[in-house]
Amino acid sequence: MATVGKSIHKGGCPHDCPDTCAMLFEVENGRLTGVRGNPEHPMTRGGLCVKLKDYEKRHYHPDRLLQPLRRSGPKGSGQFTPVSWDEALDTIAARWRDIIAAHGPQAIAPYSYLGHQGLVHGLNGGDAFFNRMGATVMERTFCGEGSATAWLMTYGPSGGMDPESFKHSKYIVIWACNSVSTNLHHWHIVKDAQKAGAKVVVIDAYASRTAKAADWHLAPRPGTDGALAMALIHTLIEEDLIDREYVEAHTVGFDVLAARAAARSPEWAEGITGIPAADIRQLAREYARTQPAALRIGVALERHAGGGQTIRAVCCLPALTGAWRHVGGGILAMPVWEHPYRFDVMCKPEWIPPGTRAVNNLQLGRLLTGEIPLDPPILSMMCWNSNPVTQAPEGDKIVAGLAREDLFLVVADHFLSDTALWADIVLPAAMGAEMEDIILSWGHNYLTYNERCVEPPGEALSNREIFRRLAARMGYDEPELHWSDAECLEHFVDWNAPACAGFDLATLREQGFVPLALGGADHRAPHREGNFPTPSGKCEFVSSIAAGGNFVAPPFRQMYADMQGGEPLDAVPDYVPPRESAVSNPELAARYPLSIVSPKSHGFLNSCYANMSDKIRGQGEQFVLINPADAAKRGIAEGDVVRVFNERGAFEGAAKLTGDVNPGVVVATLGYWRQLNRGTVNVVSAAEFVDMGHAPTFSDNLVEVARA
Repeated sequence: MATVGKSIHKGGCPHDCPDTCAMLFEVENGRLTGVRGNPEHPMTRGGLCVKLKDYEKRHYHPDRLLQPLRRSGPKGSGQFTPVSWDEALDTIAARWRDIIAAHGPQAIAPYSYLGHQGLVHGLNGGDAFFNRMGATVMERTFCGEGSATAWLMTYGPSGGMDPESFKHSKYIVIWACNSVSTNLHHWHIVKDAQKAGAKVVVIDAYASRTAKAADWHLAPRPGTDGALAMALIHTLIEEDLIDREYVEAHTVGFDVLAARAAARSPEWAEGITGIPAADIRQLAREYARTQPAALRIGVALERHAGGGQTIRAVCCLPALTGAWRHVGGGILAMPVWEHPYRFDVMCKPEWIPPGTRAVNNLQLGRLLTGEIPLDPPILSMMCWNSNPVTQAPEGDKIVAGLAREDLFLVVADHFLSDTALWADIVLPAAMGAEMEDIILSWGHNYLTYNERCVEPPGEALSNREIFRRLAARMGYDEPELHWSDAECLEHFVDWNAPACAGFDLATLREQGFVPLALGGADHRAPHREGNFPTPSGKCEFVSSIAAGGNFVAPPFRQMYADMQGGEPLDAVPDYVPPRESAVSNPELAARYPLSIVSPKSHGFLNSCYANMSDKIRGQGEQFVLINPADAAKRGIAEGDVVRVFNERGAFEGAAKLTGDVNPGVVVATLGYWRQLNRGTVNVVSAAEFVDMGHAPTFSDNLVEVARA
């Protein structure tokens, strides 16, 4: 496929980010020589974040995996011998057949996430294969599942605000989202609104880059945002700041919500959150009186025990104030619900044999070590698009599980990652410019095409090609498992959906991106007249799809009961305290008195780029933000190497003394590689679930810090 001379090709950033930037690949004589943003895209505007600006260096990094490897030394030693693709695939197929014959297919489990966001090569690329096998189903709830559950309980599958419509907003609240580092192109729109006079408020547990650029920053104690949200509801109702006409016409359950919020005063919330009651009242008044008012909530808002209920409470605010009436008013979480993706065709859930068990990727360490007993145990796992050793909680348990001699581990990756180090077979995977795909967006309303414009280096293959070859080796002849990438694109999008009116796959290939036909940000107020896609047709303050809810909708109720393992969901929003805090667990807090928050890094994308020296220089070596008062108590000076620990594990980093974090809170960012550091932040994270959707509790952990 190598072309002579220079050429420009349409691309899309494949990384786990809401922006899904439209890119232009620069190719010369068959080699990727540069990457830049596509200036024609209305939202991403030709810009790229610091992670992507030299994407070609990642493609041709000297550590890139170029051929299949077979382990030749002890597990975790990094000792491998190159083998052919035939030998690697034959070895995998033979081991899997033996395991299936002796223990059944559920002894095999897939493990993937959003290391690539493509519809063809991404998160769901191997689902049909493993469902055909009858393997254990692996729930993937790293981010958004608690948020999505809460959103659906309140609004149904609505995309909510168009991200671009924030340019019309006069009051913007960014809640638990570091937009500058993790949603850069939406931040540009917010800044445009700010320059036009909008007030920007950031609510976050520490002074992030985004908080520092806001007009007002409020820093609740970790895990207490729900108390703040309930106090805002209390104030809106108590001071008659609500839009009664909108509430009466387009919501259900107001009286029940009002009764619950009656005791949730700003004074009550001040004692929990640390935010002065006067500030809570000011926020409620400004938000209600300055329309259009917009809320942008981040995934981090779900990451504590009460995260689902917190998001339920926050979602009530625009309906109470009638913000939905206006273009530029309402709330944005993940506007993916109206996108025309056909996940049923991608995943083939009907192929899952009845009675197949489901386990959760956040609890991988417990599953592999037997802490969660399984019959049969997981005897083989294939991992792609993910690096659980550093990205999943309880990292030390994961390493202990991967060290099992009876576990046959297959990893497809670009580099010898922390997880790949423990593999028995490592498969070299293709990268962005080497694969045709449509890149999923969960942060804007465009479809983005990615052209395959260079050959993968060495013997690397795309994820989909790997699964095509595995299907052939396993004797699976279903046509869906052998579709070409182009055929997948034809089937994985509903091109006849109203959202695709006016374009088709050929149009997308030609233009590189297309806006979905949803109405446009300049005049889109999706719930001006209600029309919420809930069972009641209204915004539900009392959820009809909560288990045991007051409004009968059995199919919805059963779906959410199943998601919670049969546990009923509270149908009315409320504050649920964090699992690990001085109030909820004083005995634990006596040993580990500091709350740790682990946000995304500015220079890495999860663990991508954290093995590249130039990106490490930009991000800095692993560090820990600590308040000077907490540091003084522990004899810690600026730059000291400190050990952060609890009963789950420990990691080390350089202390940065700063008022950006309040006393009692420390911050360490996510993504650093374990093999390059003494532990990473997720070794101290618990593999416990949020109150909804089996979401993770990455911001609900207590630690102690000491000089190393």
